[in-house]
Amino acid sequence: MSDITHLLERAEGIRSDAERVTKALLRKVTLPGATFGLITLDNGEDHTKPNTFGPGSLLELNAAIDAALADDTIDAIAVTGKPFILAAGADLTSIQGGGPDAVRTVAELGHAVFRKLGEPGNKPSFGFINGLALGGGLEVALHCTYRTVMDSAPALGLPEVMLGLVPGWGGAYLVPNLVGADKAVTLILENPLNQGKTLGGKAAFELGLADAMFSGVDFLEQSLLWAAAVLRGEITVERPAVDKGEAWDAAIKRAEGIVAAKTGGASPAAKKAVELIAAAKDSDRDAGFAAEDDALEAMSRTPELLASLYAFDLVQKRAKRPAGAPDKSLARPVTKVGIVGAGLMASQLALLFIRRLEVPVVLTDLDQERADKGVAYVHGEIDKLLAKGRISQDKANRHKALVTGAVRSGDKQTDPFADADFVIEAVFEEMGIKKAVFADVEKVVSPECVLATNTSSLSITEMAADLEHPERVVGFHFFNPVAVMPLLEIVKGEQTDDATLATAFATGKALKKTTILCKDSPSFIVNRLLGRFLSEVGRIVDEGTPVEVADKAFAGVAPMPPFMLLSLVGPAIALHNNETLAGAFPDRFYVSPALQRVVEARKSAYFGPDGQLDPEVAELLEKPENPVVLTAEEVREKTLAGLAQEARLMLDDGVVAAPQDIDLAMITGAGFSFWNGGLTFLLDVSGISEKATGKRFH
Repeated sequence: MSDITHLLERAEGIRSDAERVTKALLRKVTLPGATFGLITLDNGEDHTKPNTFGPGSLLELNAAIDAALADDTIDAIAVTGKPFILAAGADLTSIQGGGPDAVRTVAELGHAVFRKLGEPGNKPSFGFINGLALGGGLEVALHCTYRTVMDSAPALGLPEVMLGLVPGWGGAYLVPNLVGADKAVTLILENPLNQGKTLGGKAAFELGLADAMFSGVDFLEQSLLWAAAVLRGEITVERPAVDKGEAWDAAIKRAEGIVAAKTGGASPAAKKAVELIAAAKDSDRDAGFAAEDDALEAMSRTPELLASLYAFDLVQKRAKRPAGAPDKSLARPVTKVGIVGAGLMASQLALLFIRRLEVPVVLTDLDQERADKGVAYVHGEIDKLLAKGRISQDKANRHKALVTGAVRSGDKQTDPFADADFVIEAVFEEMGIKKAVFADVEKVVSPECVLATNTSSLSITEMAADLEHPERVVGFHFFNPVAVMPLLEIVKGEQTDDATLATAFATGKALKKTTILCKDSPSFIVNRLLGRFLSEVGRIVDEGTPVEVADKAFAGVAPMPPFMLLSLVGPAIALHNNETLAGAFPDRFYVSPALQRVVEARKSAYFGPDGQLDPEVAELLEKPENPVVLTAEEVREKTLAGLAQEARLMLDDGVVAAPQDIDLAMITGAGFSFWNGGLTFLLDVSGISEKATGKRFH
């Protein structure tokens, strides 16, 4: 391990103006029998901007720790973050241009600084995890002697493998030696490869990552009182012994299975993470940390890291400046929202609008009972947030008061939509129904009221064609579940005006969604590409390739196997999407007769609970006389070639502005991997772009 002085000099040399430096603010807190040096991480931004660690931030933390260690009046060190955020890990943008040397420096510096909190002979240390703690944010707490966690902390985890990296500041060594190898596999591999799944505070405590759990606005005070009791010997922290025998070896086998199933061996980071967990069984702390340093430097030389940095840049920068969005000064204020429908999707939308816009929202349906059911769903979700400590009682009361349910009167004076600025429909996906809804709503709203549709595939232009003011109709397509999926496709019809578009983008931003502008075209961006994906696979299976072979062909490429995706969205919805696309582009999209039979039979999935192909579905599949049986590799290449062709046509037709928008959409709307760079980056790296279309996307 490099000398700390030399590391500090190297860190000064790679500091970048791009880094948003997180300060480490040290103050003394004295309680009976104990004085703490409390270090609070705070980047000075509002609470939507998490703390991160780049070279400058690590230097700040190092100075604060040294000052606390040198002060004889301080008995123990405690580290926490600004309200509801500890830290979100490394500041990747600050070292992006430095290459492997910069990665190595930051890796070694992080170890050198963090380990001061847990070195034998140093003062006892406490990590108070008061909110989001990802990557290095969790690792700084893991180095501490003891940890507390807020039960309502929204996201704890080590997501590095998802980014083409490995936990590089102690996580790969400390976690398995704290909670055992099997739980480490869940945290380091299984969760990140499950579309970046994280743990809430309670789940993290139950996993053993923290020694105590507290709730409420006085979390810090409770944590300090608990820590003081530990120092006085009134509380003894006991942790179960870690099984370093057969259980550890079994966990490694499980990890290898996860990596094979989820990545197909295509992720160097996932394989390296397995090696690090395996090595942590017998190595000491120095060897474990050195192995992490080596692994991070090795990962920095892979195409996957380049893809991850590209993807990271998309979600951090391009997502905040949507291409083609009109001047935001044209946006109209939204002071009341109307929602047509009160089913599950409509109710999810109501909850989102209430929580983010904090304006009155009215749900309408055919009768009061259905409308009330939608309101009850919203109230129930608010109660869950209150129970978890995510919102206060006062805010819960205010949010509940904002949502109402009603039956529309159709009268301009009494209709609940009469004074709405933004009305969105969430009714059945059928053009005639949606046109009738908008024609009826237009009679009672002002000419400036935006009429938004949550359609996933239908034409915005056709939907608006018969209205008196077609210019105020816009596509506003959310992805399910609404609260979780970041993407919002904003679709411009042929007559949609700039004021409507600007209002849609401003509203999407207020909802904290990633907004992407797309031209009015069948199924827009994500559903068009997923439709081509399922169309190609459906054709291949109908021609004779076994379902099981096709389903295993995309490990490491698509976020989930095609027939799992089909089960997730529902065979009927997938069929409707493909029929829409085949109607528009019959030369490229295929409607599977087998899928039609599956829908007619009301089957919800191709595979049963045992993971085997449902025998009843097997009977419904095509039985070609001269089957064409492809290998998994051939299935993958043929399908990706179809996606490359479709993406190129979408760009040529102006459906989106650039390949970056396709990748951003597929990452945030379909769960495509960061370490693949989304879709077009993957197609370029694999060489399929040039084979299928004659040129690269980038």
